[in-house]
Amino acid sequence: MGEQYLLEMKGISKSFPGVKALSNVNLQLRAGEVHALLGENGAGKSTLIKVLGGIYHAEEGEIWIEGQQVNIDGVVSSRNAGVSIVHQELVLVPYMTVAENIFLGREAGGKFNIKRRQMTEEAQKLLDTYEMHIDADTLVEKLTIAQQQMVEIVKAISFNSKILVMDEPTSSISDKEVGFLFDTMRTLTKKGVGIIYISHKMSELEEICDRVTVMRDGQSVGTRVVKETNKDDLIALMVGRELTNYYTRDFQKPGEVILKGEHIADGKMVKDASFELHKGEIVGFAGLVGAGRSETMKAVFGLTPDMKGEVYVEGQQVHIKSPIEA
Repeated sequence: MGEQYLLEMKGISKSFPGVKALSNVNLQLRAGEVHALLGENGAGKSTLIKVLGGIYHAEEGEIWIEGQQVNIDGVVSSRNAGVSIVHQELVLVPYMTVAENIFLGREAGGKFNIKRRQMTEEAQKLLDTYEMHIDADTLVEKLTIAQQQMVEIVKAISFNSKILVMDEPTSSISDKEVGFLFDTMRTLTKKGVGIIYISHKMSELEEICDRVTVMRDGQSVGTRVVKETNKDDLIALMVGRELTNYYTRDFQKPGEVILKGEHIADGKMVKDASFELHKGEIVGFAGLVGAGRSETMKAVFGLTPDMKGEVYVEGQQVHIKSPIEA
């Protein structure tokens, strides 16, 4: 008799008009492990997770949880089967407390007789159980991005989930916060929760993951024990061939300034942003979620009515009031 997995997805296939998104995909998750799902963009990782989460319905295949076949035909049935997904984009309400966010839509006492004290106590018990070190009475807007992710995780496991899917959880947090997140994941796995971990960061696999399944062109092409493989082997699985080198880059001397922003402000998040863009170069804007990157570009592009500051195009000051003018 073979090993009984916490989760088995067998022969999963899913098609969209003109596209075979998944073809006979297999995935096994053990209780108490972190299992990485790896693959290039378009490999089928998100589609597979959406099948598990009840967002898509597979045309072929079976899903087994704790040795029992389950029929996941929607988000509710997925959650009832013990599956929760923590998406890359946070969906918390910033002006509500941690406790209110955790129990949003299923408040103790119902919508017209909300028992806030009971909700706070239950939320704090969950937070303390998983060693989150967060006060359930705190407004979400007061938390760091990493702490908000912790709240998303607690909200997910408050449904008594046995299987937790984490989609690119470290994409918007600092190295220090990554350590905090990994500590939380280890606490969860010690309690028997199985975690499917989606990430593009190869360096994270060895630190937090036990096994890895690689997807390519809508198929699962191999599962490896992390300690028994290496980066080159995994990349070869991802792209279907051995790579003798990675990306190369040629540098060229930038030309004159073609776009310049000085002391850009939007009256909200952007306070004082200045930058220059030269001909023939790519300028990157880096920062955590909420740092103001997108808001700076929206202001320059004419999407912010009360934008302050100056914008110059090819040395001439312009007054952009709408995207059409931009």
